[in-house]
Amino acid sequence: MKRFGFSKFMLIFGLSFIYLPMLILVIYSFNASKLVTVWGGWSIKWYVGLLDNSQLMGSVVRSLEIACYTAVAAVALGTLAAFVLTRITRFKGRTLFGGLVTAPLVMPEVITGLSLLLLFVAMAQLIGWPQERGIVTIWIAHTTFCAAYVAVVVSARLRELDLSIEEAAMDLGAKPFKVFFLITIPMIAPSLAAGGMMSFALSLDDLVLASFVSGPGSTTLPMEVFSAVRLGVKPEINAVASLILLAVSIVTFMVWFFSRRAEESRKRAIQEAMDQTASESWQQPKKQMAEATA
Repeated sequence: MKRFGFSKFMLIFGLSFIYLPMLILVIYSFNASKLVTVWGGWSIKWYVGLLDNSQLMGSVVRSLEIACYTAVAAVALGTLAAFVLTRITRFKGRTLFGGLVTAPLVMPEVITGLSLLLLFVAMAQLIGWPQERGIVTIWIAHTTFCAAYVAVVVSARLRELDLSIEEAAMDLGAKPFKVFFLITIPMIAPSLAAGGMMSFALSLDDLVLASFVSGPGSTTLPMEVFSAVRLGVKPEINAVASLILLAVSIVTFMVWFFSRRAEESRKRAIQEAMDQTASESWQQPKKQMAEATA
């Protein structure tokens, strides 16, 4: 009989500490009572009531919109930054550039948010843009923050790639621009997807940066939830959080499922190619012997 060790206990304790509050939140989202801490039976009225809460649903749509824009922009900028850091090894200011790319990872969000706020105010005074802070300024702030994470993830993948494939394509006449989009991008697609999902989650979860660079009419979901929680947790917040957990779980499962199918297809294709090569190499001596005998 295997002994229940300390490592297994810590694993179960850690997973319970992370996921048990989420399970409780989902259960209490079906609570019929207006008091979150008092169970009043099962009900879905809080989910139905979300349709009438235009302020909360507006913040949800706004946060999803900003998160989508941020994921696209962060993947584009982070990939270019990672490509420069890994493929262009020598240029003036490379150390400074690498420090600037990774600075948002170690810099407190309060400092980043305050710096961006001062920047937007100074730009508004100098060139008249932005006239007011809103979705665009939040998007810029989130992109600045998330691009650093994408750059780190993509850089790790680019360092593992076999450069001989790209060199072979260029020897056959392909331009560097074409090699980048037709060969490099497909090979780093998993890291791009991971960076995009990470950027989406970070943008959807951000409170500090959005609090500094947002304006009237641009309240995001974390800001709405934070302002509501200070007056007491409402059942509608549990319902919204449960829907977000459901959506994230579905997207994560779909990404895992299609990634697994793609990996299995790739392994199957490699195995078929290896079998075909072995079969041809086995049949070649037989043909040579038959020709020599004839």
